[in-house]
Formats: sequence, structure tokens, C-alpha cells
Amino acid sequence: MLIDTHCHLDAAEFDGDRAAVLDEARRAGVGAFLVPAVGAANFDAVAALSADNPDCRHAFGIHPMYVRQAQATDLESLRQRLAAGGAVAVGEIGLDGFVPDGDMPLQLHYFEAQLRLARDFDLPVVLHIRRAQDAVLKQLRRFRPRGGIAHAFNGSRQQAEAFISLGFHLGFGGAMTYTGSTRIRELAASLPIEHLVLETDAPDIPPAWGAGKRNTPANLRRFAEVLAALRGMEVEALIAATGRNARSAIPGLAEFRV
Repeated sequence: MLIDTHCHLDAAEFDGDRAAVLDEARRAGVGAFLVPAVGAANFDAVAALSADNPDCRHAFGIHPMYVRQAQATDLESLRQRLAAGGAVAVGEIGLDGFVPDGDMPLQLHYFEAQLRLARDFDLPVVLHIRRAQDAVLKQLRRFRPRGGIAHAFNGSRQQAEAFISLGFHLGFGGAMTYTGSTRIRELAASLPIEHLVLETDAPDIPPAWGAGKRNTPANLRRFAEVLAALRGMEVEALIAATGRNARSAIPGLAEFRV
């Protein structure tokens, strides 16, 4: 089964045709969607997607790029949401070293607090990591959550192996469709298949065939075809493997089977 392990279906870019976007993805063979929150303001929206669509599951978290908009009470709200059940992961959380005014101390405060919550509730985490691989690894070694997914992985082989050793799967999507993304494509081609999952990050990270346009979960089938070609695998075998991996990384997706 094709599982989109990271798509922001609640985003404003889908307000005009969300149902049609979901239906198009289903017709393309996508059987499940994981929708992570980016802040307390969209906790209700991602939960509603799960409630309204049996093939959607959600995660609650505060994204590192949104920590400045967060309120002092948001971490307690997150704890209460996790305690109430329904979320299959804590995410999207992590660190972002790319944004010039990203306020890394504040990002670290929220990241550490959310890793504690993930550990307290024994939930996997969905990680945002941009130019912060080693800093994220440091905190994972410190707090030891149960694993999860390193979304849009773009680190070195050594860093990839470090995430894998900590129980994480690595997400690959639109970036690997560009022939110029040589490091990402080499990693996608050669890392152990048991640790790879597919994702779109829709509406972001559009593929080479849709550069500058809105990305959608329907692209996941073609992402699978690209990854299969890079690895010299049959597409259906690749889809089966990455589906198993997604269910392993996020046990709350275990019900989604062929």
C-alpha cells in the first residue's frame, strides 16, 4: 500500500478543493495519509481530517518555524491532546537552522519539551530537520523517543546511519526527483530499504515535473516509481516495502494494510 507519511492536507492551499485532492490521490493508489500539525492553531484541523476521512491519521506538534507564534500554554494544550488519544505521533517537531532569524534557543526549548512528551506518551516523532542534523541527533540521544520518521531527509550517510541506529526511518519525496539532487538520490538508492518511507510534504517540495506548482499526495505513486528506478526494484515491491516501513515507524498506521 502507498502511504503518504507526511502531507499537510489542512493547509490553506487545499481549501478550495481538499476533497478532490484526496480523491485524486486515492485513485493514484494512496491508501493512507499522515497529517502532522505545525502548531496549536491547527490541532483541530488535523484532527478533523482524521475524523472525516478513515484513511487519514494525524500527529500533534509545534513546528520549529512556528515557535515564535506559540503561546506559553501551547505545550500544556499539546499534553492534553496527546492524553486524550487519537494522535499517532508527535509532530511536526524538530530544529531548523536554515531560516536566518530562526531563534535556535527557542526552537530547542520547544523541541526538548516535545521530546519529553513523546517519551511520556510512548509515541513516535515526526522530525523536521533543516541544517540541524547533528543538533537533532544530540537531542534524540538525550531523550530517546521510541523512533519515528526523519522527514525530508537531506543529511550525510553517516547522519542517516545515526538516525537509523536510533530507530528512525527516513522520508524521501519530491527532492529525489531532481537529477541535480545527487546526494539525496544516492542515499535513496543505497540506504537499506527497510528504513525508507515515502512522503510528499504536500503542498510543499514539488517534484521536478511540477516545479513551482502545488504538490499533492497524488504524486506519491510517481515518487515510488522514481525510488524504484533508483534502486533497480519493481515498483510494486518498492511500494510494499515502504508501506511496511511506514507501519513500523508509526504503529498507529498498522491498520492500513493491503
